[in-house]
Amino acid sequence: MVTDTRSKTYLPDMKKIQRKIFLIDAKDKILGRIATKAAVILRGKNKTIYTPHLDTGDTVVIINAEKVRVTGKKMQDKEYQRYSGYPGGQKRVKLGDMLKNAPTVVLRHAIENMIPKGPLGNKIRSRLKVYAGEKHPHAAQKPIALEI
Repeated sequence: MVTDTRSKTYLPDMKKIQRKIFLIDAKDKILGRIATKAAVILRGKNKTIYTPHLDTGDTVVIINAEKVRVTGKKMQDKEYQRYSGYPGGQKRVKLGDMLKNAPTVVLRHAIENMIPKGPLGNKIRSRLKVYAGEKHPHAAQKPIALEI
């Protein structure tokens, strides 16, 4: 009788996954560093039970999105563009203008582009909460403060 010595793939029980809520204060922090840390936590890559095709991540709450920093000349040089599909429908907005008008969109955009597209990514993105100011409605859940 021959025994199989290959290791089996570990699959976590989705009912037993304990999800936590992390709080990130973006005040005077670098945009990219916040985005990478948040994306890792949302995917669940910081856990030992990480599985690429399953949602094992936690919730991330980001406050003070309007006070985020960038390095170099990105405030003047970096552009966000969108296109409506019609002739002359291309819109470009500088990072500095976007931070003044919609600061939460900048952080959300940076983090969501690091998360896979499709049904799994949609589930993961629903656990990202970004707020421009100091106040957030998640205090009752006792979020764990995360230092970056």
